[in-house]
Amino acid sequence: MRLSAVVISTFIANASAFSTGFASPGQRTSSELFQSSPYGDWAAQYGQNNINSPQFGNRNSPQFGNAIPPQSGNGNPPQFGNGNAPPFQNNLTPAQVSASAAAAASAPAGGNPNPFGSKSLEYTGGDDPNNKNYKKLREALKEADTERRKDKEAAEQRERAAELRREERLKKIAYMEQMPDNQPAGTVDEFMFKEGVQDQLDKLDRDLVGLVPVKKRVKEIAALLVLDKMRRKLGFETSVPSLHMSFTGAPGTGKTTVAVRMGQILAKMGYSRRGHVVLATRDDLVGQYVGHTAPKTKEMIKKAMGGVLLVDEAYYLYNAANDRDYGQESIEILLNVMENNQDDLVVAVAGYKDRMDKFFSYIPGMMSRIGNHIDFPNYQADELVKIAGVMAKDLEYDIAPEAYPVFQNYIEKRMRLPYFSNARTVRNAMDRARMNSAIRTFERFAINRDNGGFCTVDDLKLITPYDFQVLVDDIDNADVAKRIFA
Repeated sequence: MRLSAVVISTFIANASAFSTGFASPGQRTSSELFQSSPYGDWAAQYGQNNINSPQFGNRNSPQFGNAIPPQSGNGNPPQFGNGNAPPFQNNLTPAQVSASAAAAASAPAGGNPNPFGSKSLEYTGGDDPNNKNYKKLREALKEADTERRKDKEAAEQRERAAELRREERLKKIAYMEQMPDNQPAGTVDEFMFKEGVQDQLDKLDRDLVGLVPVKKRVKEIAALLVLDKMRRKLGFETSVPSLHMSFTGAPGTGKTTVAVRMGQILAKMGYSRRGHVVLATRDDLVGQYVGHTAPKTKEMIKKAMGGVLLVDEAYYLYNAANDRDYGQESIEILLNVMENNQDDLVVAVAGYKDRMDKFFSYIPGMMSRIGNHIDFPNYQADELVKIAGVMAKDLEYDIAPEAYPVFQNYIEKRMRLPYFSNARTVRNAMDRARMNSAIRTFERFAINRDNGGFCTVDDLKLITPYDFQVLVDDIDNADVAKRIFA
């Protein structure tokens, strides 16, 4: 009992001393200060933390001795500050505590409620060079909502397309059940002329002299398309045949011309949207570095969609000597498109027959996807003379009847020389004949002043034997190494 009384009296004395240290005229009493303290009843309970406090057992405490050695410069534990500071507020004097309380009391009522200051906690990127990788949560949610809406719309479109197909099939079944057995399907000629197919075949006959096997094959393909459309009119099941083609033959045999005609025929029959022809070579499809080939190939395919993509000298796409050649990537893209987009794109490959056969042996997938192989034979001399007449007519020139034998003599001589290119050689010869005609006409009327310098329309259109004889003389008189340029 005596020890308890001593402890209580010591606590009361210390509390009175702590209270006296804060009290001043015009200020609150120690009890009021402790009641308004942010630490509540804790300060009122433990009072002043000085060197004689028995609660913390310092060196001068008679009750606890020096069980807790001093850990800082003064005689009090550093955990609770100095002798006059409230708990956890080191080195604050009573005047500083009063100033802090006055500043808090004088703050405006509508001040910043953020205990961390006025700076927002939302990340704005700062100086981080990767700040573009961050985005606000509401933006991410908005994007996710947009994606969900797009997926929902796509699903609804697929469902609607499937419903339309079902309705179309039911209509077809009902039509065939109600159709009488003697229902006329129409004549082949009606479809050939109505759709414009016959007109395209007639143009093919006029533009291409000879090439009987080629024209026959084209007419067979056109017949298949016509009959297929007639079956569709009666409600029979139809499927798009494999229209991918391979054109093999020497240069100048009309491969590009046939491809253009086939594109127009397909457009007339409704098997292609546009019917145009896009000519591509290795340089148009294969890139020069990694990642360059796919975009180039896809760009050419995009241009040819709805028509015909003609790959000339397709065997250059594959290089057997280099396994890392970029052409293999282009071939794989073409094969995928030929398989999945055959209803909207016709791929035609062209080149020399022997090289194309070797190319197909390396790429069997290409061979199996092509259903129409057309071989273009070389022209005969008389056929090339007829081609010259067609070219002259297209350019509004008239070849004199006695000039045809001279031109045939030139063609026969030129066919025995290297690098003969069939219709291309004829075109080059016609260009030179036109130039010879222009020189002859200029000298006659402009220099020699024949007919007073006036020439007629027939003079401007006429190609004479002399204009072709110049070409024959170039072959006969030129050196052996230069005859190919005649």
